[in-house]
Amino acid sequence: MQRNGFTLVELMVAISVMALLTSIVTLATGAGDHQPQEAAARFASRLAAARDHAVLSGQPISIWVSSSGYGFDRYAQGRWLPFAERPFEGEDWASGVKPSNREGRQRIRFDSLGLPDRSLELTLASDERTASVRVLANGEVAVR
Repeated sequence: MQRNGFTLVELMVAISVMALLTSIVTLATGAGDHQPQEAAARFASRLAAARDHAVLSGQPISIWVSSSGYGFDRYAQGRWLPFAERPFEGEDWASGVKPSNREGRQRIRFDSLGLPDRSLELTLASDERTASVRVLANGEVAVR
C-alpha cells in the first residue's frame, strides 16, 4: 500500500519543533522594543503626507510638535486652523516615547511647493532606544 502525504502526528511534531525553535530565537534575541522606531516611522509618514497634501491642494500646512504629541494645522480664512480630517488629526506619542530634544511647542510649515520653512530634526527616545526624523530643506522626510 502506497502512502500519499503526511499523517496528523507527523504534522503536529513538525509544528511543535518549529514553535520550539521560534521560542528559542525570540528569547535569545529579545522580543524587540521598537517603540521609538515605530513612532518615528509613523510621524515621518504623516509629515510626508502633509507635505504632499500641501502640494496637491495648493494650501500651506503646518505641523506642531510638543512633548506630549503632535498635530496639523491648515491655513484658511487668513489664519491657522486645526486640521481635523483624516489622516491629519492630532496624535499623542506612544506610551513611554518622548521627544528628547524639544522644549515646548515647535512648528514647521510646508508651503504649496512642498518646501518647509526650516529644516527639522526630531529625536524620539524610550529607555535607551532612539530614532530620529529629519525634514531637509528640500522637503525630504527621512527616519534614522
